[in-house]
Amino acid sequence: MLLSTDHVAVQRGLAEFRGGRPVLFLAAEPFVALPVDGADQRLLEEIRQTFNTAPLQLAITEQRASAIGIKTKGAVTLRLNARAEVSEILSLAAAASVTRRPDASPARPAILAAIDLAKLARRLPAVLIVDANSTVPRPLVQLKATAVSVFRQQLIQSLSISACSLIPLEGVDAAQFVVFRDAIASGPAAIVIGEPDLSCPVLVRIHSACLTGDVFGSRRCDCGDQLKLAISRMRSAGGIVLYLDQEGRGLGLLNKIRAYRLQDSGLDTIDANMTLGFENDERDYLVAARMLQLLGCKRVVLMTNNPVKIDNLSRAGIEVCGRMPLQVAMTTKNRRYLATMARRAGHCLDYV
Repeated sequence: MLLSTDHVAVQRGLAEFRGGRPVLFLAAEPFVALPVDGADQRLLEEIRQTFNTAPLQLAITEQRASAIGIKTKGAVTLRLNARAEVSEILSLAAAASVTRRPDASPARPAILAAIDLAKLARRLPAVLIVDANSTVPRPLVQLKATAVSVFRQQLIQSLSISACSLIPLEGVDAAQFVVFRDAIASGPAAIVIGEPDLSCPVLVRIHSACLTGDVFGSRRCDCGDQLKLAISRMRSAGGIVLYLDQEGRGLGLLNKIRAYRLQDSGLDTIDANMTLGFENDERDYLVAARMLQLLGCKRVVLMTNNPVKIDNLSRAGIEVCGRMPLQVAMTTKNRRYLATMARRAGHCLDYV
């Protein structure tokens, strides 16, 4: 089936944002948007010269506005000084604190689409905005602001199985990797351990990718230990690990490391995410439900400490027949993280 013009336009806009390039958003009041962490001084000057009569603004989320002392409902735009430099703009978008807050006004609904596109591109959820009511004198990718939310909704349904192969793991000879692909080439994977009986509830672990913990053994979290424990429990009965491309609770690796830097200055993991302008948890588990459906798995026993996963799967049509706790050792390095997850995120961690 051929993709719609709007769908292709959003894909192209996403590629531009990933490359740190501006995009023209078509709305009642059209505007050009640039992800704030894609700007350099040269590009900033080029935009100023191109739109020399239009003020440059910074659009930030409600979470970021609150973090810098602006009490508001919804996203806002900040009016920037005509000569503001990239370092000052980045500080407004992501620093732990700011010394000066520009005038703020409610962001137009269409601007939320640009922030959402920045999130999809794994950029900071902050964009530079300049109104473009006259003809734009340079070739820019353009898209309808309303198309971004439609694209996000269709993304889950675009998921399909692309490749699979048997790959023996340490302690598990019978393991099959099933790799999925969606419209933006995101690659979640399912690791099928043994031969689970799909006519019965299947032991399932939904695991968000954690490069630092899963691969390099980071002690700041419990991710790597949870993954190993889940696989070891599946050795005898079989099961499925859904390995989602949602690093840092959906922030992406770069923003996760930015959040770690904020944690080093005293913030907990939730406040660090929200200081960067994100929700506490940006993950969407509907992709996990779609993966299970494609694998023919409709009933599960979920290995998790997070009730949100159970709720999300249930609402997506997967029958959750039970929950198996997945609690690993608490150490001096991960104690603060686990305590925050238990106290503020509602994770079932009775031993913390």
